Amino acid sequence: MLVTRSRLAQDLEKLGLRPGGMVMVHCRMSTLGYVVGGAETVVRALLDVVGPKGTIMAYTGWQDAPPDDLGALDEEARRAYVEEHPPYDPRVALSSRDHGRVPEALRTWPGALHSGHPEAGVAALGPLADAITASHPYDDAYGAGTPYAKLVEFGGEVAMLGAPLETVTLVHHAEAVAQVPGKRRVSYGMPVLVDGERVWLTFSDIDTGEGALPYERVLDEQDYIEHIARSALAAGIGDGGPVGEATAYLFDGRGLLEHAVSWIEGTFLSGDAKDPA
Repeated sequence: MLVTRSRLAQDLEKLGLRPGGMVMVHCRMSTLGYVVGGAETVVRALLDVVGPKGTIMAYTGWQDAPPDDLGALDEEARRAYVEEHPPYDPRVALSSRDHGRVPEALRTWPGALHSGHPEAGVAALGPLADAITASHPYDDAYGAGTPYAKLVEFGGEVAMLGAPLETVTLVHHAEAVAQVPGKRRVSYGMPVLVDGERVWLTFSDIDTGEGALPYERVLDEQDYIEHIARSALAAGIGDGGPVGEATAYLFDGRGLLEHAVSWIEGTFLSGDAKDPA
């Protein structure tokens, strides 16, 4: 199927996007069909629907970040990264391929802003872009005061355009703010620019790779983010519909956050090994 900008815009409107809205977008281009114009067309269709008063954002990450575990490298390789890996610069650093093509299209869009975090950073475009991207903490980058918290604060939504439900990044925000002790944390090093100078920093955050909590005890091998997202849909938080050839979902950000926090706290504070959902 050839999928055009006008078709995408019509489908996005039917999904529930509205003029003046704020939306965080996750997109898997391959599921939409053959999009005439590629990722650029997806961004233009989103802008068509939210209009000049609307704001769109996407999780970018960093494609060429140094390895997470430098300690596993030999001394020469480790020194090469620490001494010569270029510092993170959101003006030129490519978005992670794992996040699809739309985040990179948005990052390089005229007028787009970036939150400046090398791993958890987002790009945003629209009237709220400056407020969303300002002051992204280096540590605890999914918690309070981050772009994810601001998405909820500003009444934003999360659109999954053919992207797997296991990629709903807002669930990491729920993990960060849920009042549960003993969260798994990770530390990693990356070079950044501080006052124009290259500095190697150590970052500290919840474990977003394996999960901040032992979800495997509750869900076995099922992905916890997908489970939480599906349980939110079952609870009436979010709607689904076609966008191009893909099945898409639109979640209310606050509703999804509150549901995820409730599920996490209910699971790990109750001491019950059974899934409460």
